This record gives sequence, C-alpha cells and structure tokens, in this order.
Amino acid sequence: MKTFLKIFGLAVAIQTGLSAIKTETVEYKEGDTTLEGVLIYDDSIMNKRPGILIAHQWKGLTDYEKKRGEMLAKLGYVAFAADIYGKSTRPKDVQEAGQFAGKYKGDRDLLRRRVKAGFEQLKKSRFVDAEKTAAIGYCFGGTTVLELARAGADVDGVVSFHGGLGTPTPDDAKNIKGKVLALHGADDPHVPPTEEQAFEEEMRKAKVDWQLVAYGNAVHSFSDWNAGNDNSKGSAYNEKADKRSWEDMRDFFNELFGAAPKPAATR
Repeated sequence: MKTFLKIFGLAVAIQTGLSAIKTETVEYKEGDTTLEGVLIYDDSIMNKRPGILIAHQWKGLTDYEKKRGEMLAKLGYVAFAADIYGKSTRPKDVQEAGQFAGKYKGDRDLLRRRVKAGFEQLKKSRFVDAEKTAAIGYCFGGTTVLELARAGADVDGVVSFHGGLGTPTPDDAKNIKGKVLALHGADDPHVPPTEEQAFEEEMRKAKVDWQLVAYGNAVHSFSDWNAGNDNSKGSAYNEKADKRSWEDMRDFFNELFGAAPKPAATR
C-alpha cells in the first residue's frame, strides 16, 4: 500500500505497509489541561537517539506537523509533535486560529508552560536520549520554541521556521542554555526589520550562540506546502527556501548531535 506526501513540491510515495515509521498518540497534562501529542519514530533503530520537539503553527496540531515528524524519524530522530491548545481544541478557521494564537502570544507564561510540558513528555519517551534534545517550530510554533529557550529549558538547540522573533521579555535571553537558529523569510511582512534587529540585539546582549538565516524572495510560511504560492498575500510556499531551510536545520542538528542513528538495513 502506498500513500503520497507532497514534500518539497513533489509527491513522494511511502510504503506504509512496510515502513518502520511508527506513530503513537500520547495524552499528557499541563496543570488541569489534557493535551494530546504525537510521538513519531523509526522502530528499526534499537538504541536511544536524539529527540526533537515539534511546535505547531497557529492552526494547531495538524497533518503538517505529523509529516514533518515522519521526515525527522526517517533521519534517525524521535519526533514529538506537541499540543499547545489542548486535546480536541483545534481552530475551525483562520479567524479562530488568530484568536487562539493571540491568546498564547499575549500570555507568554502560559505558552511556556504548555511547550515545556510537551518537552518533558518528549524526554520521557523510551526511545529518546534525554541528554540530546532540540525543538523546531513553524510560524506560531517558531515563536513557541524561542520562548522554550528563553524559559531556560535544558534543550541543546531550537530552530524557528518563519516564526515571530519578538518577545515582551528580551532580558530572558540570558536564560538560554542551547543554540538558536532562526530561519526567516527575507520578505516576511509579519516580521518587520525592526523586530529582526531587536532579536539580533537580544541575542548579542545575552551572548547566545545564535544564527539568523534570511531566504531571499521568501515571505511568511515559506516551508508550508499548503500556503499557496502568491507572495503578495504575505504567506506563501517557497520550494527553494523550504529545501534550504530543511538542510540548514539538518546541518544544525549534525553540529549538536553528530550523525543521527541509521535505520536497520533489514527488519
């Protein structure tokens, strides 16, 4: 049985019946709130391996994050797509997505608690080497993983894909323990140059090991293959930026962890 995923603009066939990639739905708690994430891993790898948290975009946890998790699992990592909004709490349209995202952006303490709960759940996995962890996030999720780092989490590195770079508490950058990689659309109207400059100053002041990569001709959501291709709308898929940013993330992970474990040649 084959299924097809649209990755980097191409339809990729995956032999789901034979695949070693497994997914597990995981319920966990933040305070009194029940959250529901997805653990994704290659079960042909026997040893523990680095764990990667995935923070979702403003529409909540969707198939997009799960597909990214499959891509990470195929590289030899364990991925955990975390849930910020709560079990069965998914925006029904972009207006509601804006309200949800706005709630958490306006309450960074709550946002940090939710992402830290997901991060702790990742580290509990029997497949994860809890001493080797990273977090990636898309759009709203990019903002989220930067806040995870600012909260002082013991994470080796975070990667923001076209996320908001600003924070109401820039002095909290002094709490960052790991490395930071921000992957940014050079023409993103949602992250103006003043916000980019403030982020750079924040990182410099706190002496963080940071990188900011700007992709020319790319706007917001450049890695989201569901975002259309009209840059004039401010959000659009850009195949070149998608490929380049994924490779930049891989290089970053290689720097953090060395080569990822390889799947077994046979089952």
